[in-house]
Amino acid sequence: MHHLERYLNIRSAYGASVGPEGTVAFLLDATGTPQVWTLDEPGAWPEQRTFYDERVSFCSFSPERRELAFGMDEGGDEFTQLFRFDLADGLVQPLTDTPDAIHYWGGWSHDGDRIAFAANRRDESVFDVYVQGRDDRGEDATLVHEGDSWLSVSGWSPSDDRLVVSEHRSSFDQDLYVLDIESGDLDHVTPHEGAARFESPSWAPDGDALYCCTDRDTDTMELVRLDLDELATETVESGGEWNVDGIALDDETGRFAFSRNVDGYTDLTVGELTGPTSYEERPAPALPEGVAGGVSFDPDAERFALSAASRTENTNVHVVDFETGEAERWTHASTAGVPRESFRAPELVHYETFDDREIPAYVTFPAEVPEGGAPVIVDIHGGPESQRRPSFSGLRQYFLSRGYALFEPNVRGSTGYGKAYTHLDDVRKRMDSVKDIRAAVDWLAAHDDADADRLVAYGGSYGGFMVLAALTEYPDLWAAGVDSVGIASFVTFLENTGAWRREHREAEYGSLEEDREFLESISPLNRADRIEAPLFVLHGANDPRVPVGEAEQIAEEVADHGVPVEKLIFEDEGHGISKLENRIEAYTAVVDFLDEHV
Repeated sequence: MHHLERYLNIRSAYGASVGPEGTVAFLLDATGTPQVWTLDEPGAWPEQRTFYDERVSFCSFSPERRELAFGMDEGGDEFTQLFRFDLADGLVQPLTDTPDAIHYWGGWSHDGDRIAFAANRRDESVFDVYVQGRDDRGEDATLVHEGDSWLSVSGWSPSDDRLVVSEHRSSFDQDLYVLDIESGDLDHVTPHEGAARFESPSWAPDGDALYCCTDRDTDTMELVRLDLDELATETVESGGEWNVDGIALDDETGRFAFSRNVDGYTDLTVGELTGPTSYEERPAPALPEGVAGGVSFDPDAERFALSAASRTENTNVHVVDFETGEAERWTHASTAGVPRESFRAPELVHYETFDDREIPAYVTFPAEVPEGGAPVIVDIHGGPESQRRPSFSGLRQYFLSRGYALFEPNVRGSTGYGKAYTHLDDVRKRMDSVKDIRAAVDWLAAHDDADADRLVAYGGSYGGFMVLAALTEYPDLWAAGVDSVGIASFVTFLENTGAWRREHREAEYGSLEEDREFLESISPLNRADRIEAPLFVLHGANDPRVPVGEAEQIAEEVADHGVPVEKLIFEDEGHGISKLENRIEAYTAVVDFLDEHV
């Protein structure tokens, strides 16, 4: 059996961008934090380009020069700054220098002379749109539009005179605007009533339309063409039962790749536009049966790079020939000596819950199940507007190697199953999602390979709330709980989360003004005396989303009632534990805790 440190050292290569001479840049966590690396050919030895202790969050090649932009925050605080890296001389130039502001990358102009981004420099709670030259520093950026909400930039028009801007009102209510860079005029191009999403916008080659994914008139996301003169949409590809959840379109050739989320698995379609809403399909690449994304075309759109992973294959960058669909794996991220054949794949199951709905879940059992069944980690995703998908996790594989089973439900409120499903947990229906966890326990109790007396509630972020809620609602079901960066009180969370996020989160959870009493009633902090299972609490001190006070108050409250509690807070982490040395310390402690109590 391999040690935990081995499993946490399994690498990921992702976030690829293809440069003008075919060089592929990508992020790789070989040093313990994701840094920028490059490759000129498949399978060669990659060259490390950035050397920081902090994680790099993205990299993007210039379309015209051997240089790239990348982003980095400090200690997980999410105040991302932008930098330009020159591959010729290795020099790094800061593009922004406002460390107390968030910068969302908005892309290169087609000539590579300018960049665009959104930032909350002027007011913490709103984002403005900026354009600046590739040689400029932060103070040289031109403020093109003063925002009054949460904005991001999604790309330059083919003629480089306009930007498409996204406004995020809530996870299920978004809008698109077209911003004229010269005049500053902002045109709203997605008027709608009620909540609707408009995601993954890409410019049409002629610049008079956008292609995007929307659920404005449907339950699942579909791919549409949005005419910018008429503001009318035409369907290019219906989602049907599943979401079309993203498109990458080359705005010079009309070549594209779009993905469907089929019960969590990625189904990729590759093609070339032959008319406004018609296209000619190309062979789809053979990739690991799991999740794939982050498509980046090369400058001629003859190839594209993307990252792909499955439960039994760690994340790597593949390059696909557009015409033939032939896919070649360019990176060989290490499995740290852990044999690939030892990795366990899940089974997709559906279990019945209290209102007769079927809840999808991934269940994975260890290679050897003892008599009486294996202990089970019920691993609940965050969000809640998110989805557990069959991607790779070294930590999950370690738990399986230690004899734990994993049960990963996509309870109501999860994305990926249509608009109606995502709203089943809104505000006053919040605790219905916790009932779905209770139904999961019933399913496990009826399964011979699961030991229902050794169940662990495990989750991060909103999943941390779900852990605490499961422990307070159903205290006698659990042998232990692990809460990572979780919400203990919706009231203190909403009071203290980043100002730009508050309105966005109130749309999901309820508002302090109108729903405070209800939010108090369902907050685990106020029912902590019901918790009986030993609790492990993990958090980052710099977390801007769920402030560290959530961890401190629930740990203190539960300990006051005589329940065993372990608390571990990292001073140089934010919303999650990203640095390898911290991950090793954190999960060694979690494993020891579970081995003791479960």
